[in-house]
Amino acid sequence: MPSEDVESRGEKIRESNNNSSVAYAVEDRETQWTSWLIPVFVVANVAVFVVEMYVNNCPKHVKNRDFIPGDDRKCVARFLGRFSFQPLRENPLFGPSSSTLEKLGALNWSKVVHQHQEWRLVSCMWLHAGIIHLLANMLSLIFIGIRLEQHFGFVRIGIIYLLSGFGGSILSSLFIQNHISVGASGALFGLLGAMLSELITNWTIYTNKIAALLTLLVIVAINLAVGILPHVDNFAHIGGFLTGFLLGFVLLPHPQFGWMERRNLPEGVHVKSKYKAYQYVLWVVSLILLVAGFTVGLVMVFRGVNGYDRCHWCRYLSCVPTSRWKCDET
Repeated sequence: MPSEDVESRGEKIRESNNNSSVAYAVEDRETQWTSWLIPVFVVANVAVFVVEMYVNNCPKHVKNRDFIPGDDRKCVARFLGRFSFQPLRENPLFGPSSSTLEKLGALNWSKVVHQHQEWRLVSCMWLHAGIIHLLANMLSLIFIGIRLEQHFGFVRIGIIYLLSGFGGSILSSLFIQNHISVGASGALFGLLGAMLSELITNWTIYTNKIAALLTLLVIVAINLAVGILPHVDNFAHIGGFLTGFLLGFVLLPHPQFGWMERRNLPEGVHVKSKYKAYQYVLWVVSLILLVAGFTVGLVMVFRGVNGYDRCHWCRYLSCVPTSRWKCDET
């Protein structure tokens, strides 16, 4: 019996509603993981934001700005003391000042390239511009990340999260060179990208796969579309998404059903390969693209290359000018 027949039989078993333990061995093993890393990431992000507000100390710094009109020098939620937020005219997201974010490790191209502060490529993903920014990202992380960690474990999801955030920082540094950038959005988009590639590489084990694919594509498209608004770093989103998408092919392929159940197969029935041929191809191609992308990206960043010099139309990936707003092309 060829291995394809074993796979087909596995599909039929999984789609049926019998109570065989063999039929659900794969699914049971995938749902054994207890999610703890994603909650730790959430707590870490919240803790860092508390540190941001403590260092910011709005009442102390704002009252000394004599050149600002009185009403614009009032901190928001002043009952919080030094944890109160910057005036809304300065930060409408209810958070610290840009100088505080820069001091604590926001992504700043000039400091990365000219002052050799490479650590900012990682530190920026733990900072947030305001409580609205933080809540939006953490709710998304809980909704997406916990489910993925339960299915694939903390090691693979942790690698995808961290490398996607790093990949988003690299692409952002190539294009956003006159402003600071913060946030975990690149890492979050990496998880979305991994979900999409996981669906593709494990296509044969899913039912309602077309509906799942369309749903994911719509979610990704909507989130990327939000990135064309001004003051949103869509390059971090795109860089994180592409990194996570490629990592999904490398880290999340599912073994063939016959391979998982090879000890229970009849004599004479063998599954020669753990993965299907197309999964191996996607694995190799994705790994090559990842290594090449990170290498070329880092070299370009540290050489001070401006991405807009190589791609003039790329500015429209991050901001599209309209009658209501203009985009700072620099």
